[in-house]
Amino acid sequence: MFWVLAPVGAVVLGYVFVGLWMRRHPDAMPYGARFFLGLPLHWRQLLDVLAVGAGDRVLEVGPGTGYYSLPVASSLNGGTLDVLDVRAEFVDHVARRAQAAGIANVRPTVGDGAALPYEDGSFDAVFLVTVLGEIPDRRAALLELHRVLRPGGRLVVGESLAGGDPHYVSFGSLRPQADAAGLTFESRSGGRLAYLASFRAQAV
Repeated sequence: MFWVLAPVGAVVLGYVFVGLWMRRHPDAMPYGARFFLGLPLHWRQLLDVLAVGAGDRVLEVGPGTGYYSLPVASSLNGGTLDVLDVRAEFVDHVARRAQAAGIANVRPTVGDGAALPYEDGSFDAVFLVTVLGEIPDRRAALLELHRVLRPGGRLVVGESLAGGDPHYVSFGSLRPQADAAGLTFESRSGGRLAYLASFRAQAV
């Protein structure tokens, strides 16, 4: 029995060690790990909170393989969805899926979430799901998200502990950082383990 439990204990300790290391060294998920991407929140929940309108220009930071991208893009009657990721493989993946689905309003861009390549006030709404904790400079990212939103534009941040995400950002940690970046808290849905938080960009 000991010989069975010992390897299991080693695996658990190894998982904890790797998780702690990743939490202290945030980085974007590599494309090769895309099959491990969880689906922490249903896209219908996101659409309800995002509440975009016809003709809106929306930005998604860290689209992964497009789980949220395609439904959001499809909901934008006359609007556009920009998807940005630091890894070209992910934005290319989303672009291929959009093309295959006949969705023509997705604009892929390779870029850093802490230095967004967009003009001030470019977007009506921005969202990112289980991505914020992967950006090493979270403060810079929140300031950039505020900058590219039009005054009164909405930012939606989704977080989930599904799969034991080592980059999980608790709401208690997020809210004061968002406040400091000039983002006004609007609403929150979900619980402690998975939530969607909505903020509004203040006028500069």
